[in-house]
Amino acid sequence: MLFALLNEVAIIEHLARHRLEKVLPDGLRMSHFVVLTHLARMGDGRSPARIARAVQVERPAMTNTIQRLEARGLVLVAADPVDRRVKRVYLTPAGRRLRDQAVAAAIASVAPIARDISDDDVTAALPLLRRLRIALDEARDAEDPVPEV
Repeated sequence: MLFALLNEVAIIEHLARHRLEKVLPDGLRMSHFVVLTHLARMGDGRSPARIARAVQVERPAMTNTIQRLEARGLVLVAADPVDRRVKRVYLTPAGRRLRDQAVAAAIASVAPIARDISDDDVTAALPLLRRLRIALDEARDAEDPVPEV
């Protein structure tokens, strides 16, 4: 049964990602949206290495994505105040606005096809999905621990 659940989640992710890519505003790419959303959800001041780990991409790819976001004024990269060798990434107000526009576009894109899914359905599903995500995060961290940079 767990495989069936994971399979459904994977299919939903694929379909939703494809749909979202079509409506992302202002030339935003999916990789950019993922980073902006991660910073909005988890908070500012994450290192590029931690962001790369969280979104499961290689560090060079993350460096490229962050550089592109910084060039557009959507994030700010600054030295860590304690260890100047470490970089920290901060969401700018423009980045937050563009991310919010993308979320609004995603909701508008999905709303017509999800009209039979009530808020109660979503509320009931979220705890299970969050527990599953947490378990997968913890398993990843246990299998391949990284320092808190």
